[in-house]
Amino acid sequence: MLEATVDVLEHAGYTVSLPSRPLCCGRPLYDAGMLTTAERLWRQVLDILRDDIRAGVPVVGVEPHCVAAFQDELVGLSPDDADARRLSEQTFILSEFLERQRYQPPRLPVDALVQMHCHHVAALGTDAEEALLRRMGVDAEVMDAGCCGLAGSFGFSASKYDVSVRVGERKMAPRIRAASADTQIVTDGFSCREQIQHLTDRQPRHLAELFRDAIRAQQAGSPD
Repeated sequence: MLEATVDVLEHAGYTVSLPSRPLCCGRPLYDAGMLTTAERLWRQVLDILRDDIRAGVPVVGVEPHCVAAFQDELVGLSPDDADARRLSEQTFILSEFLERQRYQPPRLPVDALVQMHCHHVAALGTDAEEALLRRMGVDAEVMDAGCCGLAGSFGFSASKYDVSVRVGERKMAPRIRAASADTQIVTDGFSCREQIQHLTDRQPRHLAELFRDAIRAQQAGSPD
């Protein structure tokens, strides 16, 4: 997924750099009420990325809940920090960034079922993702299935597991199991991918992987 994202951004004409060390968005700790630890992790992000933040370099994320944390919670926890505000304004989910640049992906005429991550729907919006899928020629059905049921660590808790499964089985899992074998199952959220793999026999794809498929198909068809 991450390698696919780099391939897509480079195809769109961008030079991609990675942080000098692994960084955490702080979301799991924030959600668990561990605000002091989350704030420390966000402070690490700001320290490591400070030069790029102040230079206006866009930060592109592939996981909706991470991007939502930078766009929303980071500023809420550090309302007087100018770099936190800058990072919030410079952080984009991959589809949003590419749509703002009017990126034209190569054509990939396939069918797809799309499960949108809850943070993607509630905080980021899905218009950019749907527009890019249309321009790529994907016949995409965005499922009206609601939450996948996993919700981060919620579904891994022994006391919540049955609830998690019932939520996933309400609409999402049956629809995916009924899809033809050549229909792509697409979701950007880690939790959604985990739940789909757990409840069905399908291997979901990230949007970046679909873009990379299109790029590779175009390159394979180009004359030497």
